Amino acid sequence: MKPPPDGDVDGTFGPNAQGAPEGFIMAMTLDLSRWQFGITTVFHFMFVPLTIGLALLLAIMQTAAHRTRKDAERHDKWDHMTRFWRRLFLINFAVGVVTGIVQEFQFGMNWSVYSRYVGSVFGAPLAVEALLAFFLESTFLGIWIFGKGRVSARVHLASIWLVSIGTMLSALFILAANAWMQHPVGYKVVGNRAVMTNFWAVMTNSTLIGSFLHVLFSALVTSTMLILGVSAWHLLKDRRAGHTPQQVFATSAKLALVVGAVAIVATMFFGDNQARIMERQQPMKMAAAEAIYNTQNGASFSLLTIGDLSGNPIFQIRLPHMLSVLADNNWDGPVQGINQIQAKEVAKYGPGNYKPILWVTYWTFRIMVGCGILMLLLLAAGLWLMRRRRLEQSAWFLRFSVFAIALPFVANTTGWIFTEMGRQPWVVYGLLKTSQAVSHIGTGYVVTSLVGFTAIYSLLAAIDFGLMARFARGEGETDDHDDEPEPEPGDNRVPALVY
Repeated sequence: MKPPPDGDVDGTFGPNAQGAPEGFIMAMTLDLSRWQFGITTVFHFMFVPLTIGLALLLAIMQTAAHRTRKDAERHDKWDHMTRFWRRLFLINFAVGVVTGIVQEFQFGMNWSVYSRYVGSVFGAPLAVEALLAFFLESTFLGIWIFGKGRVSARVHLASIWLVSIGTMLSALFILAANAWMQHPVGYKVVGNRAVMTNFWAVMTNSTLIGSFLHVLFSALVTSTMLILGVSAWHLLKDRRAGHTPQQVFATSAKLALVVGAVAIVATMFFGDNQARIMERQQPMKMAAAEAIYNTQNGASFSLLTIGDLSGNPIFQIRLPHMLSVLADNNWDGPVQGINQIQAKEVAKYGPGNYKPILWVTYWTFRIMVGCGILMLLLLAAGLWLMRRRRLEQSAWFLRFSVFAIALPFVANTTGWIFTEMGRQPWVVYGLLKTSQAVSHIGTGYVVTSLVGFTAIYSLLAAIDFGLMARFARGEGETDDHDDEPEPEPGDNRVPALVY
């Protein structure tokens, strides 16, 4: 089905409606709105994977502390680990929530046409996320923060597991909405509106299943790389001072290595699966990622291309047949080219340019993959050192681990940019173009909100990074009320709610 023509989504509020801005002004509003949404989304997404991963790892740590409570030394180690890493988790969670709220407001402010056109479908998983997942994690997070010594140890332990489950459910429903934008299913168009017909189809979208598992394991990679890097900093500090390595950080590093190694392999596996799904559902994105202009059998994978990506590069380093293996799991499988896909899109949807910005898709894909490979090599080296019992003494590994904290954040950011920019010019693939989805507001309003959000987010970033660095160095440690006694048997007093 062809999308509605530009400016006539329902005949009343399109760009060509009476009194609405046109031409250059409308183009500026569109570009500025895209920049605003891109900046705020990328910033917010820096916190999401870390929250998901740290919640699960904290649940594992606290479970270990609970199970070793009869062994004072082991219990103290796991309990200290839980208390140390939870501070970083809570800082990250707070900033993530604040920055996430802005996202939903933008749909009404800058993308009202999009909201009206697909709100029946897109809004459903977001509503479930807010009512189910967010309330689950926020409610039990409060119990976990303030409940120690006030609820039983088992209830306190269960609360962090429920927080972890809540973060994963939150990711699931948000990704369901995004997956529908990538591959719309379970809907029909009624009166120039997309109306949901099958919620189950939306929640079992093949794009969702692949992306959810990929994001879930990449979140674990993000959190383990942070734990590994911070632990490495403390181990280096002890090594330089001639002190015995602190067991809290030695154990944290080993836990991060084991979980991180499993997670990075799983991330790559499900990322490879996503590539095959993408080749079937969005072939232009795959072709743009490789700057392949004409269909090829046994297509090679480009490690590096120097030139203008016009099909006549100056210099290339390529791996023969590897793109066909990645896209089709076939040594000589066909990979469609940009020119052929463009012709098919024109025939299906009408005249237009259906190519994304090639240099963005090409380089973000490579940066994402490159960061993943570096993390895989680092984690493999760490496992080898751990097996040889040389982890705490390896200065080169510890130093590199500190700097490698940035790798998952770069990979997450470039991966998200590739996913969204590679879908262009569509905001909902095959259904609604980005140029059709923007609100019809003056450019000045968008400039004001763009400058304001950028300034506020920059301030939040400075505060967040400062607090994270301070607590990661152990400078802000307090008892966090963790030394309060467990409730006595038969003590039925109900703690008062304090606001």
